[in-house]
Amino acid sequence: MPWTRTDHVNERLKFVAAAQKGRRTMSELCAAFGISRKTGYKLLRRYAEEGPDALRDRPRAPHTHPNQTSPSVVKAILRCRKAHPTWGSKKLLVALERAWHADELPARSTVDAILKRAGLVSSRRRRSRGRSHSRPLVEATMPNDVWSIDYKGWFRVGDGTRCDPLTVNDVFSRASLECRAMVSPKSEDVRRRLHRLFEELGLPRFFLSDNGPPFGANGLAGLSRLRVWLVRLGIQPIFIEPGHPEQNGRHERFHSTLNAETASPPRASIRAQQSAFDRFCRHYNEERPHEALDMRVPAEVYEASSRSMPTVLPEHEYDSDVEVRRVRTDGTMKWGGTHVFIGQALRGELVGAKEVSEKNWHVYLGPMKIGVIHDSSRTVMPVTD
Repeated sequence: MPWTRTDHVNERLKFVAAAQKGRRTMSELCAAFGISRKTGYKLLRRYAEEGPDALRDRPRAPHTHPNQTSPSVVKAILRCRKAHPTWGSKKLLVALERAWHADELPARSTVDAILKRAGLVSSRRRRSRGRSHSRPLVEATMPNDVWSIDYKGWFRVGDGTRCDPLTVNDVFSRASLECRAMVSPKSEDVRRRLHRLFEELGLPRFFLSDNGPPFGANGLAGLSRLRVWLVRLGIQPIFIEPGHPEQNGRHERFHSTLNAETASPPRASIRAQQSAFDRFCRHYNEERPHEALDMRVPAEVYEASSRSMPTVLPEHEYDSDVEVRRVRTDGTMKWGGTHVFIGQALRGELVGAKEVSEKNWHVYLGPMKIGVIHDSSRTVMPVTD
């Protein structure tokens, strides 16, 4: 009959003693004690190796789990998360694959559980985000097609100095090209930073920004001195619509990450804040994988532009059927025997006027149409079409 549940050890001892006498075959013994031959051989082997204590009940839970994450991997996950507090499980696993074999790393759900147990994430109800279905203002199909530029909202560092971070990103590769802690920046300060960047990396085709200063102004076509300079270099500035930051959404998300990792809280001084920006950009470009790049890092995708910064600023060129005028220092140009105001931002520039109908002319800054002249009014009006 099967062994009773109250005295397993005595029954096993009796089984071993009977087996040692050798009077019955293993099949006969196992049948008499109500156990399988496999169990019988296991009991005899355990008794031979460990003695009577080996016949006591053992816990059924395995000492190790084949899918259990090793302590060293758990430590690596937590260390990587500490270094990159805004990274989720997907980015953490991609980063860890550089040092660990993929078979040694757990699933994303396990990483999420490890982070949760460590108190590094909290369960939050997922917020519904409205999606913009409008197409990008300009498509980026390769590096340097479109650069985006913006000021992150200003804040004060520890010593009270105001910090205005100026950031420039390549839209296609997501690379951070410039992240500068500016102090009360002016248009010329921004131009100097961009001049250095163009010398180092070459020129983009388009520059995406909002229409606030120093990128835009209230004059014709929103032209500021900075925007006029960009057009002169052969770069086409593109403005997002007022009140629609989602049209530069990638840059907005970059600012959110930048703020979380470098300015919450701010550093003690402008120099310390710039050091934090520099470290962040190295990590962002060289270590942080992006889903839109198939989990590659921006440094693997970005390359310098083939359009180099000219040593001499080129003049605009116009076709032979275009009337060319030089804008005077007071922002006017000579037209029809008088002076017509065109804007201070254009002083010193060559502009062109092309007749489109009787007594109506389109005014251009290089390839960019910026206004209309009506001979009757002798006034340059904004473009309406």
